[in-house]
Amino acid sequence: MASVRFSIFILVSLVAFVAILRFVMRHRVERPRMGTVATVAGIVVVGGMVFAKLGNNIGLPWWIYYTVPALATLVLPPVVFGFSGKEAVRYLVLAFLSSPVIHVGFSLLLGWHEYMPFIPVPSIRELLAA
Repeated sequence: MASVRFSIFILVSLVAFVAILRFVMRHRVERPRMGTVATVAGIVVVGGMVFAKLGNNIGLPWWIYYTVPALATLVLPPVVFGFSGKEAVRYLVLAFLSSPVIHVGFSLLLGWHEYMPFIPVPSIRELLAA
């Protein structure tokens, strides 16, 4: 079950990440190639989540297995896509908000608390049982 959840976390994160990129770059005359978007998404989302999961499992300090993927998320897209100042601000705000929003959604609706386990969010079921 854990691998199914992890796959679902990755899928939802990929969709959110690509949606954020599309939103941020929506006013561009020439849109980035889908292959470039897929490569960056694969590195940032899949690579970042796998790195964090493996880092946690092998006992790396949290500041390594969270910081490395966070830096990839914050640095790689603006550099690869050459964000303007406005695009960079929009991207950074949405990038910072996306993970907590995804975590709250999974926690509230499904009771899956492991996306960001250091942020306690009860499920609706837990709230109704109290």
